[in-house]
Amino acid sequence: MSERIGFIGLGNMGQAMAGGLLKAAYTLTVYNRTTSKAEALTAKGAQLAHQPSEAVRTGGIVVSMVANDQALEDIVMSQGFLERLGQNGIHLSMSTVSPFTARKLAELHAQHGSIYLAAPVFGRPDAAAAQKLWICLAGPQAGKERVRPVLEAMGQGIFDFGDDPGAANIVKLCGNFLIVSAMEAMAEALTLAEKSGLDRSAVLDMLAQTMFAAPIYQNYGKMIAEKRHTPVGFQQKLGLKDINLVREAAEYATMPMPLVSLMHDRLIAGVAKGRGEMDWSALSLDVLENAGLELP
Repeated sequence: MSERIGFIGLGNMGQAMAGGLLKAAYTLTVYNRTTSKAEALTAKGAQLAHQPSEAVRTGGIVVSMVANDQALEDIVMSQGFLERLGQNGIHLSMSTVSPFTARKLAELHAQHGSIYLAAPVFGRPDAAAAQKLWICLAGPQAGKERVRPVLEAMGQGIFDFGDDPGAANIVKLCGNFLIVSAMEAMAEALTLAEKSGLDRSAVLDMLAQTMFAAPIYQNYGKMIAEKRHTPVGFQQKLGLKDINLVREAAEYATMPMPLVSLMHDRLIAGVAKGRGEMDWSALSLDVLENAGLELP
């Protein structure tokens, strides 16, 4: 590929996504606060940047995949980032952040002549490594056309939600809310089955092949049924961060969401019990405890 891409943020997802771009023959410049996380990529030919602005080329494309709103704002506000991105440069923000942050940063980029696109994703690190992410996209049309080949190198489907970059983040938050709610329901149902003398994996196998034959039930359901929460694809503390973003968006929209409050309490209990860095499917451990069952 002729276009050099900057990639900022090399956590579990960022590593896999950047690796997919290398597979697609893009030339990458990568940055991460912990430089050791870049070693696997630099060994495959990526160039290492020592600060965010070094990953940026004037008029080019830079991708960010970071943990939260503050980390994203720190990148954008870091010395030289917006100035170097410059006229017609594109910042493809693939993190799960607040729609309000997305809109604020989009306005800031526009003031510098560059384009901010929101492109949060659905999929765990294994899906990212297989270049099979589902991507929500929103922002100026001209920018979207230019980044489409980059997104196609990372995902199996791109869904356009219009010009407002905050819209893509709303869709992502809605999806994460549905995922965590489904995990809560599975945890409760399978724990009921176990306490009633049934094999929880057998119950899940039947349900996931029939009425609930969908990846969320098949994949997370298997982890919950087996009481196995590795490998860690998405940490419980990040799930709590996302649920807090849903609560914020719901309050702004004057939208009561009782399940969001329940999931907030479930996730914050897990974090309080030292499970913040476990996979977010480990919320089911709290269900086991409340049912008087021994933890694995």
